[in-house]
Amino acid sequence: MEKALALTSPVFENGELIPSKYTCDGENVSPLLAISGVSEDVQSLVLIMDDPDVPKAVRDNQMFDHWVLFNIDPTTTHIGEGEGPGILGSNTMGEAAYIGPCPPTQFEPKEHRYIFQLYALDTMLDIREGASKEVVKSAMKGHILQKTELMGKYSRIESE
Repeated sequence: MEKALALTSPVFENGELIPSKYTCDGENVSPLLAISGVSEDVQSLVLIMDDPDVPKAVRDNQMFDHWVLFNIDPTTTHIGEGEGPGILGSNTMGEAAYIGPCPPTQFEPKEHRYIFQLYALDTMLDIREGASKEVVKSAMKGHILQKTELMGKYSRIESE
């Protein structure tokens, strides 16, 4: 029986707090991630990190895209701290970069969830660097062989 696709991190457990090093309160670098269980027929991987807990007062769709990576080599077993294998798509700020968790302190909820979604595809995506999450997801339609996710939480520490 084939192993299930898995995405884990040695720096935080699923559903637990993301260390501040990986946020706007720290070094704002992407965390170390481990990938396992990729099927042999997979041609590329896609990694999307977003925050579905953005207050409506900040963004109408209540979503903030922090990191979009596509056309990652399917033999990749880890993504190193601060690394971005594959091609960078655009985050909500329009930058082809990682933006760490940074929930606004003046709004509820104070603690946000950050979902790292990993997709295994039967194709390479024929889209340009800097493509938005929406463009990447549209290009993935009909090509997803496996999917998994890892969720971390973060809330800002208010300074005295």
